[in-house]
Order: sequence, then structure tokens, then C-alpha cells
Amino acid sequence: MKLALSCILTFFIYSININALQNLTLKDSSKIESKIMWSKVEKNVTIGSYFSFIDAVVSKYETMVSYTLSEHILVNSNPWIIDKLANTDYYRMIARDSFVYDQRKLIILKKNDSIKIPSHKTAEALNKALKSILIDVNIPEFKLRIYQDSILKYTFPIRVGQHVKKYLKLGDRITDLRTKTGNGTIIRHERNPAFYNPVTGNQFFVTKRDDLKVTVMPQIPWIETEINGIRNGQMIHPTTNPKTLGKAYSNGCIGTKEADAWIIYYKAPLGTKINIRYNLKVKSKKGDLLDLKDIYKN
Repeated sequence: MKLALSCILTFFIYSININALQNLTLKDSSKIESKIMWSKVEKNVTIGSYFSFIDAVVSKYETMVSYTLSEHILVNSNPWIIDKLANTDYYRMIARDSFVYDQRKLIILKKNDSIKIPSHKTAEALNKALKSILIDVNIPEFKLRIYQDSILKYTFPIRVGQHVKKYLKLGDRITDLRTKTGNGTIIRHERNPAFYNPVTGNQFFVTKRDDLKVTVMPQIPWIETEINGIRNGQMIHPTTNPKTLGKAYSNGCIGTKEADAWIIYYKAPLGTKINIRYNLKVKSKKGDLLDLKDIYKN
């Protein structure tokens, strides 16, 4: 009887200690998370080193917070970073009388800048918002839209694939260059793309801009789609020649402005849903029904 009573008492004390330890751990975790709400940039960060820097911040803090920290959660919690990246668009810089030959050398984060590490509540809200994103592309309208919970957030001009079949050395076959329609998801981000001419297979490193000036190709993420369960190499990526927007000009990919590509990237984490359609009847801002030109003559 004494032995049984002793066991019960020991178990009771043990349970109290475990509960106290768990409560203490939760309190400590809360304190830790509140203490690391801001991460200071220790030295200037260029676009060329931006992604490695962001990855290092995520790696440093992911074990200190009570949620899954990711690049997209971190940067969407600091929207000023997206604004700064968008403003490195070559044509925005030119409009400010600033010619940039090599965008990768631009300083994007300055020493002593502070990056917010979101709270659990903020991170959960951001994660929920990102999971509700839908990218909608209407080919003959030359528009890419971003919806969140069915609410239109962004509308961007785009270029689409040409209405032609051409031999591409990269694929070693004759390819229909029209942009493919269907439903799918974002399956890959290429944050440091290499540039190849798909027709010749040759790699290139510089580009001639619309103003005929030559610059190094910018480092802006490319987004790969999977449409109708097929990875056909159809990407969403920036063009260095925005005069081609609103045209059937590409080799099948969806082209955007450089600034818009940064925004799309940070609103489209892996798994984001995408719908690519070919609707010739659309509504104007006034609500009138408009007939678009049938660029693919379907």
C-alpha cells in the first residue's frame, strides 16, 4: 500500500514538473520570438548576393520561431524589399536618368537596414494568403492577373508565344510556339537563370534594350509552370524588351516587365495555382463586352 501510494505521489509530482517545463518552454519560445523581431543587415547586399543573403536569414531564424519560415513569408512580411527589387527595372532606372550596365551589382539592401521577422500570427496570415493565390493568364488579351481569394490584386501586361512552328535546337525538334492553355501549378523557381537562344542553342550574357543600349542580362527569377500535368518548359519570366509586350512574340513563354516579374515571383510560391486560357470575349472597365483579335486563329 505504501509502495503504491509512493508511486502515485511520484507520478503526480512528475506530471506537475513536466507541465511546468512545457509551460516554461512555451513562454521561453514566446520570449525568444519577440526578441528576434528584427534582423539588422550587417553590410551592403547586392542583387548578385541577395538570394544567398535571404537564404542565410531564413536559415538563422527558422529554428527560433514557432512556424515554418520561408523566403516568401519573410519577404512578404517586408514588402519594401519587393518595392526596391521592382525599382531596379532597367526602364524605371532610365526614367530616373540612371543607366545600369550590370543590374547584379546594384545594392538592394543597405548596411543597418532592418528586416522584420514576422510573428506567428503574421506568418500564418501570410501563409494563408499565399495559398489562396491564383494566377490567371488570358492569351489574346495579353494580360496576367493575380487573384487572392477571388479578389483581383494585380494586372500585368504580357507577351505570349508566336503563332508559328519552328525548329528549336534546344529541344531538337519542330515546336509549336503558341503558349499552351490549361490549368496547373508553379513547380519551380530559377533564381539565377542562364540564358540560351532556343533556336540556336547558344548561350548569351548581354542584351540589346529597346533604347539600343547593351546591358548584362539581369538576375530576376524565372517561374516554371506545369500545365495539364505536363512540364513543357513554359516559363513566366521578364523580357528586357518591353516593346514586345502585348504581342505574340516569344517562343512560348509568358513575358513580363522586369518590375512585374519580381512581384509575380513573390506572390507565387511553389504550388501556386495557374490558369492559362484563350478567351476572346472580355469585359471592359465599363462592363461592356469586347471581342479580342483571334491571334492564334483558333
